[in-house]
Amino acid sequence: MDLKARITEDMKNAMRAKDSLRLGTIRLLQAAIKQKEVDERITLDDVAVVGVIDKLVKQRKDSITAYEQAQRQDLADQEKAEMVILQAYLPERMDEAAIAQAVAAIVAQVGAQGPQDMGKVMGAVKTQLAGKADMGQVSAAVKAALQPK
Repeated sequence: MDLKARITEDMKNAMRAKDSLRLGTIRLLQAAIKQKEVDERITLDDVAVVGVIDKLVKQRKDSITAYEQAQRQDLADQEKAEMVILQAYLPERMDEAAIAQAVAAIVAQVGAQGPQDMGKVMGAVKTQLAGKADMGQVSAAVKAALQPK
C-alpha cells in the first residue's frame, strides 16, 4: 500500500472512531498533498509525499516555539499532538553517525574539495537522503565534511 492510500485509509478509520484531532490533522495533510499536486500538475509519489509531511512537521515545530514564547501552552500542545500524528507517516530517521557516514560517502563520490562544492554535494545528498534524514542535520554534516582539515 502506498503512502497516500495509507493516509486515506487512516482518515476513514479516524472518521469511524470519531477521533477529531487525528481526522483534522489527516485532512490538513491531504489538503497539502492535493495542493502540491494541483500546483505542479503532477501525481505525487511516496518520496514527494514524505517531503510534504516533512514541511508540515517543520511548520508545527516553528509554531510550537512561537506559542511557547507567547505562553500559549494550549496551542503548543495542539501543535505537538498534530506533529506526533504527522511523524507516524515518516520513515525511520537516520541518526547523526549514519548521516555523517552517508555524507562522507557522497562527498567522496562527487569529488568535492571544499566549501565551494557545497551546492553540488547538497544536490546529491537531497536525492539520496530525502525523507530519511532531517535536512538540518544533513546540512550541518555537509558543512563539517567540507571544512578544510
